[in-house]
Parts: sequence; C-alpha cells; structure tokens
Amino acid sequence: MKPLFWVGLVVLVLGIASFIVPIPHQEKHGVKIGDASIGVTTRNDEKVPMAVSMVMLIGGLALMAVGGKK
Repeated sequence: MKPLFWVGLVVLVLGIASFIVPIPHQEKHGVKIGDASIGVTTRNDEKVPMAVSMVMLIGGLALMAVGGKK
C-alpha cells in the first residue's frame, strides 16, 4: 500500500482517540517572597474541540481514499 494511505490511517486513529482521551494541562500559581514561596498547582483535563476532531476524521478518510487508489 502507498505511504499516503498509512498516514491517513494514523490521522484517522488520532481523530477517533481525540473524542475519548483528554489532554492533561497543569498550571502553577504562586507567590515567592525571598526564600519563602507559597503555591498551588491545578490540573485540568481538556478534550480537543469537536471541530478539530471532525477535521482529523475527514482528513484521515480523504488521505486513505487518495492513497488507496491505483
């Protein structure tokens, strides 16, 4: 098979995974005065926007269709 088909397959799988798997995001907030510091770390799990996931799915299918032609 052509390499373009495999690239399309990878993009398609990543598009499907982006609907399910959240991306962890950490932020550190704090104040440092001299040698003393006080801080809080917050952690958020954010999913990829729906539009980006759909573009990845459609793009993956398009690449697979173009790469699968003879």
